[in-house]
Amino acid sequence: CGVAAFSPFGESTMTVLELSHWDLLSCGNRNRNWVTSGCIRRRKNAPKLVSKWWNLCVFTDGNLYAGVHIDFMSTDAALFRTMGGRTAIRTEQYDSRWLNEPVFIQIQQIPDSAEKNDDKLYFFFREKSLDTSGGASPTVLVTFSHVFIFILQNDEGGQKSLVNRWTTFLKARLVCSVIGDDGVETSFDELRDVFIQPTQDERNPMVYALFTTAGSVFKGSAVCVYSMADVRNVFNGPFAHKHGHNYQWTEYTGKIPYPRPGTCPGGTFTPGIQSSKNFSDEAVNFIRSHPLMFHSVYPIHRRPLVVKTGVDYRYTALVVDQVDAVDGRYEVLFLGTDRGTVQKVIVLPKDPTTMEELTLEEVEVFRTRVPVKTMKISSKRQQLYVSSDAGLTQVSLHRCGVYGRACSDCCLARDPYCAWDGESCSAFTPSTKRRSRRQDVKHGDPLRQCRGFNKRLRETVQFGVEGSSTFLECQPRSPQATVKWLYQREGKRKVLNRVGGVLKTNQGILLKSLNQSDAGLYHCLATENNFKHTMARVALRILDRDIVLALTAQDEDEEPKTRQAGAYPQSLVSSTPFPPEIRLINQYCQSYWDQVNPKQQQRKRTNRRHTESQDQGLG
Repeated sequence: CGVAAFSPFGESTMTVLELSHWDLLSCGNRNRNWVTSGCIRRRKNAPKLVSKWWNLCVFTDGNLYAGVHIDFMSTDAALFRTMGGRTAIRTEQYDSRWLNEPVFIQIQQIPDSAEKNDDKLYFFFREKSLDTSGGASPTVLVTFSHVFIFILQNDEGGQKSLVNRWTTFLKARLVCSVIGDDGVETSFDELRDVFIQPTQDERNPMVYALFTTAGSVFKGSAVCVYSMADVRNVFNGPFAHKHGHNYQWTEYTGKIPYPRPGTCPGGTFTPGIQSSKNFSDEAVNFIRSHPLMFHSVYPIHRRPLVVKTGVDYRYTALVVDQVDAVDGRYEVLFLGTDRGTVQKVIVLPKDPTTMEELTLEEVEVFRTRVPVKTMKISSKRQQLYVSSDAGLTQVSLHRCGVYGRACSDCCLARDPYCAWDGESCSAFTPSTKRRSRRQDVKHGDPLRQCRGFNKRLRETVQFGVEGSSTFLECQPRSPQATVKWLYQREGKRKVLNRVGGVLKTNQGILLKSLNQSDAGLYHCLATENNFKHTMARVALRILDRDIVLALTAQDEDEEPKTRQAGAYPQSLVSSTPFPPEIRLINQYCQSYWDQVNPKQQQRKRTNRRHTESQDQGLG
């Protein structure tokens, strides 16, 4: 599974763990909390199949904790603890109140207090559960993909009941929904990925969870953020209980046994109980029948951080990076999609009550449209590692060059990784001492940041033939920018609103069936964050169709061998009595032949310079 190549003393030696009884093969690290992306099930003479269930493992404190499916048909799912010196225990077998067709997503160890015995392991997963709320039939299976549980690492199982079973097993639901303008609540049902963002307080990390909709009619994704304070409040709250003739979920109002279910033996609140085997039979039986909490965990501000609907893709993976910028620290989300791309998203305050999500860029990391499975960030190398069925690739966390060569474009990008250094948009490091670094992530105001750095836009000349079509290119570098085209002729500038003759695209405009009235100066004006700037200025000149056809027809009659390679026909100049048109056609043809034979032109220029240098040397 691995070697100690990076450690001369072997303290980071990788270890292969094999549990023959449960047919589990895993890979771990004896000194670090190494989490595998999946556990491999192996059975003798079994066909090579890829399980549709996700399995997870974590190796910590000498023990292996795993969420796996035991049997070949994947009907027996369990959370195990084995290895080490403690008793091997698991969840209750074939009890849908504990686990019912779970798909394990993430495992995370989070301390609860300064007392080591209070440490908990949180398992994030989705499952199917019988739900009769709202008068539904008891046989209807409803997906609760927003379920997670915690167990205590020093759990030893029960003495008489739940022998070799968890006695600290509790679970609660995660809610991620959005309320529309019509008041209808839309829930994102399927948990896809979880990322734990550490904070200065190791007991209170931020939990980022990625959800998608379960149905095929409405396609959407959302990212919700939860605080550990809200999580602990739910686990300290009431338990769920099925009651009544409809067998509905209600709040349990009876007596809660001592110690309270979920309490750590030997922890802060039970220093006199050193083992879970000392729990009373009443407490153990209550845990067996009441593993679910009544209240659900809602996200911060009770709304998603990111919502993506009305698109033909879903998010599949999530990682978060903390980036220090000039005006503060920001969380940048990298979201993998089911079409093989990765989006870089930042969420900024729009006003005191609402947030605004900005897609900084989207990178196509795989050549085929395969779903992104996992992603990992290397802060040291400033790389994002992305995996899928097509392979593994790496992407730089910052690609500042794509934002252009203008200070305004760099500032409007609002990418905390990038800043204007006076000459280009480059990677920003907080320790830099260069005073000319310009960056404004919060407001993106180039008027304030880019004074003295704005360069005058160069005007380009483009030719078109009367009766044909031509394409004027203008592609804003930011997906948040809106583009408007202006047409200027005889000193007057107005919005281009020609109906039928113009096709607008994300890359520019296509002018159909050109005529002489289309000649003029075209301005591509981009507006973003209340800042307007010209992206392109194109002078369009229209050539007379009859003259061009006559000249090209005459040129076709000439012998091709007499024409020099890379040169346009000189007969165009001498065979027509229209000097103004000739000058335009002359420029048009010269630019055309330069594009057709750039290598030959470059070779000529190179040879000429070489000859000149030789002549100078001889002189």
